[in-house]
Amino acid sequence: MAAIAFRLDVPARFLDVHGQRAGFVLLASFLLSFLFIRTSARMNRSPRFAWWPGSVTTGGGLHLHHLVWGIVLVLLTGFVNFATQPASPWSEFLAAGFGIGAGFTLDEFALWIYLRDVYWTEEGRSSFDAVVVATLIGGLIVLGFAPFDLANDGTSVGSWAVIVIVDVLLGAVAILKGKPLMGLIGIFVPFVSFVGAIRLGAPRSWWGRRFYVEDSRKLERSQERWRRVEARRRRIANAIAGAPGVPGTPGAIDTAISTPPAAAPPIDE
Repeated sequence: MAAIAFRLDVPARFLDVHGQRAGFVLLASFLLSFLFIRTSARMNRSPRFAWWPGSVTTGGGLHLHHLVWGIVLVLLTGFVNFATQPASPWSEFLAAGFGIGAGFTLDEFALWIYLRDVYWTEEGRSSFDAVVVATLIGGLIVLGFAPFDLANDGTSVGSWAVIVIVDVLLGAVAILKGKPLMGLIGIFVPFVSFVGAIRLGAPRSWWGRRFYVEDSRKLERSQERWRRVEARRRRIANAIAGAPGVPGTPGAIDTAISTPPAAAPPIDE
């Protein structure tokens, strides 16, 4: 039976391929713009940086989130790239603009799905999760990975179908065990979803609720392990994106906002 081939086609001179180079520029711009705008928001939140420019608000009180500028930049650069199909280096400039717009937009991903401003709340953590997912998928593509990458050695349709089904099933099991990121990466790198599928699932996942009996040793191990995992994830997310909650509350990394107590606290930018 055919085996999945893990091919990483890096040119003799790294990023010598035009498409790969543009993808790398886009991904780098995306990450840098996200880090910049998130750092800017955290500085605006802290009284130590009262000199840092605040959020953009109109005279009528209409707040313009930075995802607005990101959407405009994504639409503009995307349209120009499709309409003109420029050669290098202009395509790289457009890729950089698209990446910057995507970084601004995904930093406020939570505002896509909630009707209220949840930037500094627990719900707002979905923005950081979206950036992590986009970065991993973009990085895998730039490095040359592709979903269901099979060796071109006369693989039969039946064998190819079996491999794809197994790959998808492993990813599905990992997701059902509360590991959506491992399941998603497993579409590109099946070994990752295989590891996620055979290890303990999260206690609150569909798998945990169905197969981990109350007061069982397996449930206790799952709860203990996921307490450590979630604590580690929270530390990393807090260090990069800032702690959720009202500025100034105990435990928050960014301790206060830069406006007087009587003023309405800007929770963005």
